[in-house]
Amino acid sequence: MTEAANPSTTVDVLIVGAGISGLSMAHDLQHPRKSDRPFNILVAESQGRVGGRIVTASGDGFLWESGPNSFAPTPELMKLAVDVGLKDELLLADRFLPRFVYWQGELMPVPMSPPAMVKSKLLSVPGKLRALVGALGFVGPKMGSEEREETVAEFFRRHLGDEVLKRLVEPFVSGVYAGDPNQLSASAAFSRVKRLEEIGGGLVAGAILSAKNKKKPAVAVDPNVPQAKRGQLGSFREGLEALPKAIAGTLGDAVKLNWHLLRLSPREKGTYIAEFSTPEGVKQVESRSVVLTTPTYASVEILEPLDVELGMALKGITYPSVACVVLGYPTEAFKRPMKGFGNLIPRGQGIRTLGTIWGSSLFPGRAPQGWEMVINFIGGATDNAIANLSEEEIVNAVHRDLCQTLLGEDVEPKVLAVHLWKRAIPQYNLGHLQRLHRIERQLQQFPGLYLCGNYSDGVALGDCVRRAQEGAEKLREYLR
Repeated sequence: MTEAANPSTTVDVLIVGAGISGLSMAHDLQHPRKSDRPFNILVAESQGRVGGRIVTASGDGFLWESGPNSFAPTPELMKLAVDVGLKDELLLADRFLPRFVYWQGELMPVPMSPPAMVKSKLLSVPGKLRALVGALGFVGPKMGSEEREETVAEFFRRHLGDEVLKRLVEPFVSGVYAGDPNQLSASAAFSRVKRLEEIGGGLVAGAILSAKNKKKPAVAVDPNVPQAKRGQLGSFREGLEALPKAIAGTLGDAVKLNWHLLRLSPREKGTYIAEFSTPEGVKQVESRSVVLTTPTYASVEILEPLDVELGMALKGITYPSVACVVLGYPTEAFKRPMKGFGNLIPRGQGIRTLGTIWGSSLFPGRAPQGWEMVINFIGGATDNAIANLSEEEIVNAVHRDLCQTLLGEDVEPKVLAVHLWKRAIPQYNLGHLQRLHRIERQLQQFPGLYLCGNYSDGVALGDCVRRAQEGAEKLREYLR
């Protein structure tokens, strides 16, 4: 690749951010379609490492994640992993590992099928009947006008009742978004479920009609890509960070580390000048197109000088603080066999921790013999005060919670990691879809400038890969 440090250099695509989104897009663009010439790509990362929020570490015989812990093996993500040479490194967890909810002092399995729901002690008989009646479409009207946007709490309470909301939906929201169901938008955070109501009037009818109307495209199965089963979760032998490292390895010198974007300036001829602070001093790159894969709070610093309204729309997306606390305990310290995916904890149970992933149960070889590793998350939209605590205070809070939920005896934990993400997961709060529409509208005045981040339509790793590949196709169309 031509030396990008030369201010006169023009690249086709400048991607800002070497997290999973930016790297996936660069990888997709590096493999031209039949009608395309190879694109000249530069990926600029402000940190000294690739991977963004994916952080894998190891020590004392343990291997753990301080950000995302696993992925749903979507076809796009699995093919990407195979393409970058990680096929033999793939790990798929047992899909039958139980999930638990801590309710009224007891760990209760989450019912994963209708028969399991009938037998479950997590919901009372009236709660089950209320959920059944609501699922069949016998629901009350929305509060306020028909056009009024519902929160996640309002939507699920109306459809499935208060018990399902409190004991299943709220802990799920904590686990995925670290969010507040009284603030999250049902249309944005649970778009697929919300669509079922629109299709059939009720969730069951909507699911039936959706399945009937959905035409499966005739896509040939790639025999080189492992086929995962429903409910499985994936990782790699050396942890999730293996994926961004492998992608970066295929991109070579196109990835620049410790390059911090200072300003972006559109030129009259339709290109952009990007000015970077780098280890070699200030550098300029001219590009035909620019993609910001950075979080909104980082993107706004670059875009607000170009358009105030665009900056205001980006500022409306908030990120709560979440701490990831990785602890090790002797196996005999637990009051039950640690075989499962983990447990979530609804608010109101006297437990501050949002949930715990049983890391040494989920994937083999993550803890030494005779030890268990638990990965805990605390904070979120309902507990932003977590950001004001010291690491020791955070560990003590999590350990106290574990003494109630999992541990049979109060033993000293082996502290493996405490990672406070001061701005962790973007919140799809009320008005989110309108904010995205404003962002898209304002971007139209800057041809060739794109945003691609987990604040739009899905926070999971599979969503990031899918969205990056869709963005790469838009870029191809633009560059043609």
